[in-house]
Amino acid sequence: MSTQSVQTFGRKKTAVAVAHVKQGKGLMRLNGSPIELEKTELLRTKALEPVLLLGKEKFANVDIRVRVKGGGHVSQMYAVRQAIAKGLVAYTQKYVDEATKKELKDTLLQFDRTLLVADPRRMEPKKAGGRGARSRFQKSYR
Repeated sequence: MSTQSVQTFGRKKTAVAVAHVKQGKGLMRLNGSPIELEKTELLRTKALEPVLLLGKEKFANVDIRVRVKGGGHVSQMYAVRQAIAKGLVAYTQKYVDEATKKELKDTLLQFDRTLLVADPRRMEPKKAGGRGARSRFQKSYR
């Protein structure tokens, strides 16, 4: 039998992260390099939120490889954290048991719903007659 693995994705605005969660020894990689090497401390903490929330022991026997494309730095990290959280829940459901999965899911949802549910908000396109999607140029009546 091949290795136990699941593939999940996370989205935020135009950023899409795909996580491959498989049986392993606790490696976490983001675009091929260790996730701990992410430069911005705040964004690194954001990306590692599922790990900090559930505890390292839950991630000790799985390897997570994440690829992320599109969006900006912050959107990418939000997509990464969602992909990691969804990946672990899916892996637990498929290869561990339903009770543990429910426990993980409840913990994640209680902390922050966007860890498992994508934010549907998107940028609205600009329209004629103004600077943005909704704002209009001022009228002068002269």
